[in-house]
Amino acid sequence: MFVGRINELVSIRNALSTPGSAVMIYGKRKVGKTTLIKEALQNENYISVYYECIKGSLEENISLLTQELVRTGILPAMLAFQSFQDLFSYLDSLAKHIVIIIDEYPYLKVANEGKLVDSIFQSIIDNRLKNLNLILSGSHVGMMREMLGEDNSLYGRFHTVIRLGELSYLEASAFYPDKTAYEKAGFFCVFGGSPYINEQLNPHFSLRENILNTVLNTGSAISLYAENLLISDFKNRLNAERIFACLGNGKKRYGELEKALKLDRTGNLNRQLKILTDMQIITRNNPINKSDDTKKTMYSIDDNLLRFYYSFIYKNKSALQMLGAEAFYAEYIEPRLTEFISRRFEDIGRTYFSLLAKNGKLQGARNIGALYYDDPVNKKNGEFDVAIEYSDGYDIIEVKYYREKLGLGEMKKEAAQVVSIPDLSVRNIGFISANGFEDTDNFKPCLSAVDLYDESLLCVMKNQVS
Repeated sequence: MFVGRINELVSIRNALSTPGSAVMIYGKRKVGKTTLIKEALQNENYISVYYECIKGSLEENISLLTQELVRTGILPAMLAFQSFQDLFSYLDSLAKHIVIIIDEYPYLKVANEGKLVDSIFQSIIDNRLKNLNLILSGSHVGMMREMLGEDNSLYGRFHTVIRLGELSYLEASAFYPDKTAYEKAGFFCVFGGSPYINEQLNPHFSLRENILNTVLNTGSAISLYAENLLISDFKNRLNAERIFACLGNGKKRYGELEKALKLDRTGNLNRQLKILTDMQIITRNNPINKSDDTKKTMYSIDDNLLRFYYSFIYKNKSALQMLGAEAFYAEYIEPRLTEFISRRFEDIGRTYFSLLAKNGKLQGARNIGALYYDDPVNKKNGEFDVAIEYSDGYDIIEVKYYREKLGLGEMKKEAAQVVSIPDLSVRNIGFISANGFEDTDNFKPCLSAVDLYDESLLCVMKNQVS
């Protein structure tokens, strides 16, 4: 099942419409890179060949790629090529529009001299793509990003570069279309937006049943993914696991992480966090009104499934083995699951408004994110879930993941608290509720986004703050 990726498909097809251009696609494992490439190549007039590199010598990879070219009928028989340059020169001489996909390109660099490999493919792109197109793809995000740097021989050689992320809530919910908005949010906040993971779910089962059958089933593909695949390219796995376990279901400041991990002032944590953020596993967050304040910087696990695993399972593996999935779920997961989902539901709210902005329905918006506030009157500080910045102030939106409809009384109480904060310029106050509203009274529905998002996630906003 292919879902979303419309803009990416258009970009790839445009790049491949005429021979001579190269494309780079990268993103963490199981995010859908190969599926995207295959979808982009469907129903096209040119010939294509897909090859996944092995962690072997250049000669071994040349031989295996040649075998694939024979298998697909591009080459009539096995030929001996001394180099990748020779192989591409021969293919280019065939005067046919051929697309060559080299997947897991970093494997070539790991097993050989990395700079030499990049130099070889720079020569190929510059001189041997008259009738060809080349797609380089890889899951080692850090290594792929290095190829975009000015000091790399491949700098500026790609017509199109796509960093592929997970599917959004809107896109992922297509895998379980008959669920309610409340249920869809639960599925997404637990399992995330990896197409690979969502394809393993049973859309007819409840969230509880899917958790029992997948992530609590130690032999399932999803359980193995959570435990191994995401950090298979991270050299110091133990430190990565300690960071994930410390973050769990929440955000942590750098100093808190450093202290908890006993890495005070060594600089090691900073290097490890950079690798993990480059791999799209951990996110560095700042409130939109404190973007330069390092004391307000928070780190969180970006991958929902990994966040679930390290919140509930990682430290309790022995209990899972002894109790079994059913009892483990009842004891360790069920009492905290709603609170767990509600924290990530805030991200769904921010994405909701981001989609509105991208579709031209938030004219004048400057930024979208969490907003830090300081309330000396009530002696507290914190963050609003969602804030939209405009030149004359902020729209403040609170996000609620309740089993029941959100009541007007609570909305009015929270709105009053917002306007009581000094030195905060508030334009509108709004709410997003996963289960809708009891009564909106003098609140009104905000900009319609039924065509962009699940209709029951539409917020209501109070226009007059005074």
